[in-house]
Amino acid sequence: MKLFILILTLISFTLAQSFHRSISSSPTRINPLLATDSASGEITGWIFNGLVKFDKNGKIAPDLAKSWYFENNTTLIFELRDGIFWHDGKKFGAEDVKFTFEFMKSPKVVTPYKSDFKYVKKIEILDKTHIKIVYKKPYFKALAIWMMGILPKHLWKNEKEPMQSKLNKAPVGTGPYKMVKPLKVNSAIELISNKKYFIHPPYIKKQIFHYIADPATEFMMLKAKKLDIGSLSPLQLAKEITPEFKKNYNIYEKASNSYTYLGFNLKKKMFQDKRVREAITLAIDKKEIINLLFFSHGKICNGPFMPNTLAYPKDFDPPKYNPKRAIKLLKEAGYTKEHPLEFTLTTNTGNETRVYAAEIIQQQLLKVGIKMKIRTLEWQAFLNTVVFPRNFEAVLLGWGLSLIPDAYSIWHSDGDKNGGFNFIGYHNKKVDKLIKESESIIDQEKFSKNYQKLFKMIVADYPYVFLYIPNSITVVNKKVKNVSPSIIGVEHNFIDWIKE
Repeated sequence: MKLFILILTLISFTLAQSFHRSISSSPTRINPLLATDSASGEITGWIFNGLVKFDKNGKIAPDLAKSWYFENNTTLIFELRDGIFWHDGKKFGAEDVKFTFEFMKSPKVVTPYKSDFKYVKKIEILDKTHIKIVYKKPYFKALAIWMMGILPKHLWKNEKEPMQSKLNKAPVGTGPYKMVKPLKVNSAIELISNKKYFIHPPYIKKQIFHYIADPATEFMMLKAKKLDIGSLSPLQLAKEITPEFKKNYNIYEKASNSYTYLGFNLKKKMFQDKRVREAITLAIDKKEIINLLFFSHGKICNGPFMPNTLAYPKDFDPPKYNPKRAIKLLKEAGYTKEHPLEFTLTTNTGNETRVYAAEIIQQQLLKVGIKMKIRTLEWQAFLNTVVFPRNFEAVLLGWGLSLIPDAYSIWHSDGDKNGGFNFIGYHNKKVDKLIKESESIIDQEKFSKNYQKLFKMIVADYPYVFLYIPNSITVVNKKVKNVSPSIIGVEHNFIDWIKE
């Protein structure tokens, strides 16, 4: 309660002048090349621009680039906007784009995003506003990869240790907002509008991100009208909001482009037996989890790509809840009541839904004789001591997915390396081959068929228990005007929002 009162006091001081929101964990590096956690990615998105971006309809649109065209199927020409400035007043140009690409290739830069650029052969500067990008072969993401934020060459060119650079805490970008002071762990983050932003300066002059790790505290702040935007859980939406709350906030709900999963460490002997992985999958009643956690505001996740996309097979028959078969498979694998399967599931605090899901799964698995312990850690400790060093037996995590599916970073064997996203150690030579083949397919129909095959092959290996796709429920202060929901969310036109 003391923490709540303190947060309330701090927010009240600047409420009228600023746009207030919460952030559930501390960002690590505000750098588009190094932002691999959601908190870092959120702040980075306000500060940096890529050459292109998604528009409100999910189509690729201009950003730092004014236009582009393909000279042939391996050569892409960008025309950059002129008159764009970095937050420190220096002019943006073609040199920055080339530098960012070369910088990312440095062995000193550890990032899973390198894999997106593996087919870029070279970048040529044609003049100050035109660049030529030559690919080693046709690449289905040739344009989309340039959503990656661009770094300022004049600041980064002399950095000897990029992973430890102070610029990761005090970033300089071209985006609609800029940081007021360097990043501090577990402290509020203040962003002010970029008065020289090339589209137009945001109408909301200041954003303040309050560190609120507990979703219950965030909900209290919303009810107290101390936040202008926030997320609701299905439980809060169904049973805890009042008529007064609805008077103050507009509610927007859509299926999220994300899913939650239980991932097995495939380097552990017990999980190298496919029968064990399948048994755990069949012993988990996903529908019960969704009913208990989401009150119908979510759906079952059946595989690695989202429903209603070109990568989702229409003829797919997913594994279904079957505890009897789970017991049979466990027995075949050598596990009985006298010798039960035991493992620890690790997840992060600050996400109450995941913790509750773990508890439900624990009880469901106990019904088939599996003893699962639960371990929870703060987000950064979870990443640094559990996930990246692969110091776990199983993890409960989630992925946010792009509108353009790409299996490489998560499912290809190459992703099983330091800094890679394939931290469960998944290896399948047939999957690797199909992913590589698909990268050169420009024809959407052929690409779709390949990815639907990938979907089925990955699910058949049971590397994850694909659990659920939650709905995204966002509330926005009714004093905020010009909110326009879209397939990519409500904030796509944030620079046009006005807070009355």
